[in-house]
Amino acid sequence: MTGNRETAARRARWAVAAMFAANGLTMGAWAPQIPLILPRLGITETMLGLLILGLGFGAVGAMLFSGRLIARYGSRSVLRGFALSVIPILPAVVFSHSLPLTALTMALFGAMAGCMDVAMNAQAVAIERRLGRAIMSSSHGFWSLGGFVGGSAGAWVIAHLGAEGQALLASAGAAALVFGAMPFLLPDPPARRNAAAPQRRGHLIPRDAGLWLLGAMALFSMVPEGAVLDWAALYLAKELGADLFRSGLGFAFFAGTMAVMRFAGDGLRSRFGAVQTLRFSGLIGAAGLLGGALAPVDVLAIASFALAGFGVANMVPILFSAAGNHVGLPPGQAISTVTMVGYAGILIAPASIGWVAEHAGFRLTYGAVAILLLVVAALAGRVAAADRLHAPAQTSPAT
Repeated sequence: MTGNRETAARRARWAVAAMFAANGLTMGAWAPQIPLILPRLGITETMLGLLILGLGFGAVGAMLFSGRLIARYGSRSVLRGFALSVIPILPAVVFSHSLPLTALTMALFGAMAGCMDVAMNAQAVAIERRLGRAIMSSSHGFWSLGGFVGGSAGAWVIAHLGAEGQALLASAGAAALVFGAMPFLLPDPPARRNAAAPQRRGHLIPRDAGLWLLGAMALFSMVPEGAVLDWAALYLAKELGADLFRSGLGFAFFAGTMAVMRFAGDGLRSRFGAVQTLRFSGLIGAAGLLGGALAPVDVLAIASFALAGFGVANMVPILFSAAGNHVGLPPGQAISTVTMVGYAGILIAPASIGWVAEHAGFRLTYGAVAILLLVVAALAGRVAAADRLHAPAQTSPAT
């Protein structure tokens, strides 16, 4: 029986990796579609920005409800449902040729992808408990890998098959991953998953200061991603004189080192513990961003952003594991709250950073973002729960 449970957990580990890859593939394939919305609908950049904002609010708004669903039905059932709903959503957006329909489908895109995000993180926590070892960082690594494949191949496929063909091909790839993974996900009936801990379910928004502090730490850890993604190229070009090629390398190296480090992150966390890993990750990330802020030439700034990617890579996965093991709440509800607060930072950060940079310059901006990571490093002791990697006292048999 023990051997069967171990085998089921190992299969589930790769199944949830496939779910992360499917979600990342879909989001990556979406990126090259964004500029095509302008001519298709005949809208301005301002209206496009509002549509993208609607996608983000759809994701953040739906995350709390996904937590309640996971608390009631378990992460496996909820992940299956939302993963299936994500498969057709990109084609639905691309085949929408009116502004109201596009706005609706984009909001649904955000909601479905965001709920899938919460459910697959909750499933990863359940598998960590069953295996007794960390898998969260490498799971997020598979998301990064899926996003890289979807984004890097997206423009080429659009050029050869058109926007509709690319959306259908990405949907087919996501479907293959989802249907291949679904039978092997780990059952985690909510009535027994946290049987030893008291659970408070009365409120849609949990009244738990410790959980909200984890959410704030997630927000501070996600802001650097938006800061480098949205503004590094402009900073390198405007203030450091980088040419078009080198200005794009800031985020490319940041994302590359982050993906590599996520696949190494579980081993580091298993060896040094979640608290120490988060603390040193925050310090390394802050050093990288501060180096980028102080760099006299573009090459040093690019290298600094690469260093920041090493640091930032494992911060959010550790925080999600800590949320999933937060005492007194079902994992799905806790993760949904932390995810919601963290992703709110992705919505707020680009505009806020742009305003600060316009008035104070990018150097001060990146220096301020580095301080956020130092705050997370100082609060690293709050993630000790992430190391509670043990199977629950009561579990249901695999079905």
